[in-house]
Amino acid sequence: MVLSKAKSGRPLGRSVVSGTFAMAIVGSSVAVSGLLVKAPLFAVQAVRYSIAALLLFVIAKLTGLPIARPRGREWFWLTGIATTGLVFFNLAVVRGVSQAGPAEIAVAVSCVPVALGVVGPLLERKAPSTRVVLAAIIVTIGGVVVEDAGRAGVDGILWAVLALFCEAAFTLLAIPVLHKHGALGVSFHSVWIAVLELAAISLVTEGPGSITRFSEADWLALVYLAFMVTAVAFLLWYFTVNELGAARAGLFTGVAPISAAFVGFAMGKKIPSVFVWVGMIVILVGLTVGLSSSRNGTDSERGTSNALGELPT
Repeated sequence: MVLSKAKSGRPLGRSVVSGTFAMAIVGSSVAVSGLLVKAPLFAVQAVRYSIAALLLFVIAKLTGLPIARPRGREWFWLTGIATTGLVFFNLAVVRGVSQAGPAEIAVAVSCVPVALGVVGPLLERKAPSTRVVLAAIIVTIGGVVVEDAGRAGVDGILWAVLALFCEAAFTLLAIPVLHKHGALGVSFHSVWIAVLELAAISLVTEGPGSITRFSEADWLALVYLAFMVTAVAFLLWYFTVNELGAARAGLFTGVAPISAAFVGFAMGKKIPSVFVWVGMIVILVGLTVGLSSSRNGTDSERGTSNALGELPT
């Protein structure tokens, strides 16, 4: 059994690193978002994504990568990403952490592989891979184990379900536009659209002076989220999806609950239990199954890559 290649035909090395790092950052964001429980949520997120949009624009200028203007149905997909993957996902994470905990909410992210393993290939007009679906189930089981048998209450579970739906939509809705706009274009457009939505919601629900109520902790959290989670993790994640396809990229979401558990510990939560260590082993097994094959990938796992979807080397 050998590691299969990315869709572009290149070795998996960069894709594995980018996918792992992206989901480790996402997992850390769940713990960091716990600092925003008492903040004016929509105003904080609007400022966060405003900073991120500026960063992405600067990256485009420095690298010379073009950002194409959306047309026609592309507006639907990009707005969908902004609404579900950015606005509602952050609402679910922040409110969910207040009801349960970082690791409990992160389990929703670890359940995403099953959805991406089945729905992702269909959106890419391919048949779901039995190997990837099996790997997705293994990764999901590992994520649940990391969660220590699930201690969240009903409210926490409902927020986790919303987080699961939004995290899956964040990837699935990007598939139709990644080929044209690439990782940078999809990230930039979804972010500035989210800024408009969040600013409007904040003005109506929190008032025009909500930004003046930010604490020092709020500013530290939103700056971290803007730089690392949005500007860095978004690019790395969409690069991984473009390289591996949604199904295999989705396997890396199993890294998120592990990251959330350890970052939560670093921020004063309880020490990760034996379930975390067992879950990590199960997730690694799932990733190995999904990213390996007896040949260099099956027909359904291979495809064509687009230069606009690549990050600068």
